Amino acid sequence: MKRLMFVLTIIVVFTMALTACAKATEAPAATAAATEAPVATATAAATEAPAASGGAAADVVAGDTVLPRNETLYFNGQQWGAVVCWNPYSSNCNNALGLAQQDNARVPMFETPYIYNMMDGKVYPLLADGPFTWDAGMTKLTFKLKAAAKWSDGSAVTADDVAYTWASHVKYNTQFGAANKAYIKDIVAVDPATVEVQAVLGDNGKALNPLLVQAYLSSNYVIQKAWTEALEKRTNGDATALMADVADDVVYSGPYGKFFADDTKVVFIRNEAYWGQDASMWGKLPAPKYLAHIIYKDNAAGTTALQAGEVDVSQQFNSNVQDLWLKDGLPISTYLPEAPYGIGASLPTAYYNRSSLGLDNVAVRKAIAMAVDYDTIIANATTNQSATFTQVPRSLMNPTPGEQAMYDHDAVKSLQWAGNDIEGANKLLDEAGIKDTNGDGIRDIDGKNLKYVATCPNGWSDWQAAIEIVAAAGKEIGIEITTNYPEWSVYQTVVTNWPLPTEGYDIFMMWSDGAGPTQPWGRIRHIMSSEFAETTNNWNGNYSGYKNADADKLINAIPNMTDAAELKAAYTELVKIYLTDVPSFTLMYRPQAFHTVNESVWTNFPHEGDGTNPAVPPLDLTDGYSIAGLYNLTLVK
Repeated sequence: MKRLMFVLTIIVVFTMALTACAKATEAPAATAAATEAPVATATAAATEAPAASGGAAADVVAGDTVLPRNETLYFNGQQWGAVVCWNPYSSNCNNALGLAQQDNARVPMFETPYIYNMMDGKVYPLLADGPFTWDAGMTKLTFKLKAAAKWSDGSAVTADDVAYTWASHVKYNTQFGAANKAYIKDIVAVDPATVEVQAVLGDNGKALNPLLVQAYLSSNYVIQKAWTEALEKRTNGDATALMADVADDVVYSGPYGKFFADDTKVVFIRNEAYWGQDASMWGKLPAPKYLAHIIYKDNAAGTTALQAGEVDVSQQFNSNVQDLWLKDGLPISTYLPEAPYGIGASLPTAYYNRSSLGLDNVAVRKAIAMAVDYDTIIANATTNQSATFTQVPRSLMNPTPGEQAMYDHDAVKSLQWAGNDIEGANKLLDEAGIKDTNGDGIRDIDGKNLKYVATCPNGWSDWQAAIEIVAAAGKEIGIEITTNYPEWSVYQTVVTNWPLPTEGYDIFMMWSDGAGPTQPWGRIRHIMSSEFAETTNNWNGNYSGYKNADADKLINAIPNMTDAAELKAAYTELVKIYLTDVPSFTLMYRPQAFHTVNESVWTNFPHEGDGTNPAVPPLDLTDGYSIAGLYNLTLVK
């Protein structure tokens, strides 16, 4: 049965000590996980029919070892294919539980100095000992490392490791070095326990972007110097070979390391000597001995496994998730007891290809956006796992109270739309002189019909359902919109490169930033800043190539603002610009991660009102401060 939960108001505090922007070489923005398996490449694993009682399935064999069910925590929805490597310098390991350097860094294996908690907007020390401090001139920050921190080989984690990690990122031009060298000048070891991060300075003699300097400490791993030197030696210092190395011998500092991996599963095993059991950190080991992820062929197989008790933590879109406890009576629950069931953090967004006929006209762009039936998207595509645009009117902010407080709602109310406004959309087009001049039922411009293709990756079921509803809206306002669903392997190469194709990608979906230490500024920058417009290999945002000098000016000015009223006014103006120009439009609010749990074997998962302080976020017990949840788990029996 669904456990009773208390309602807790979640306040996310965002520190806005920001300065100028980083370069367009920035790494991919922290992204929401794929909502659907890439079916063409995923590997199937056997799944049995759900047990009526939701009881756990039998033990699983990994190599020569039987994984005891009462010692193993099972996941789904993150690993969609075999692991490629274990190399923290690589960005192409396809190692879902092990490697994700992002706003809420994934830390079961590799660790960051600090971990971010999306529930309160704060960072907490992990490898670091206490808070970091800036010097009086705001040119460098300093932090210390915990004396207890050790590598998996038993050696101490030192400031030299931190400094050598940075030097290696820069030397070999890894994604993580390229993303940060625009605002980090150097990282040096003051002594074995003290790290100094030197900032790139702006015209005012202070850190160019102090928030992004700070964010490095909670989003980038510390990698052992000795292991890196061994890696350099065997790859002869070749950058391509270094980043392509499988790194089966990698040394790590986290509580789990590699145990087994093939094309059907990946298993991590607890390091019984993990330093975090010291009183200076968690004071004990995490509860599960093994973390395991079966590789399911698609979401349907993953849901079946969740129902059967084969999965404990589900990071995938489970359609009508509430039916699992309300109708099926299974011991399954989500972080929130009622819709939207998760914490809305990111904004899946439809972008316009403004080179397509008519999409350079704001009347056409806004009319399509006004006509879309978002309530149907939310009810059908997300099965109510999103707040509606009536509940949280559209802006550039996610639904969390902290972000919603960052702009003046009344000042932009006249520009907002909740959707399904067919009358208003038709009126807007008529007033713009965009009409059907030849009687075929389709509006035209200079005799050319407005015909568009709306697209998103194949197999991402909630996105596909949303795109179908976008297409249906076109019919209601005299615009022909058809749909197309290329495979993700193709799609990602098209929408991230300029110029966009002249056919097939008139309207297309991509994600936005979720919750993180740079928000909401980071999300707005990625959606609107011209620094990312018309660029190749663009995983940052602004995929439609939007340019607005006034928006750029505000985005660049916000980082230097310290007055709360001035900051709110700037954010309000950016929302006005966005809702006026409509270069793109949000289709739904999406959780930072889907977090559905089956309590057949394990219980005491994070949920709203669980009394943890600080609150443990619903990020699957792997990302950022969410890993604290591994230490709270207990067995049902």
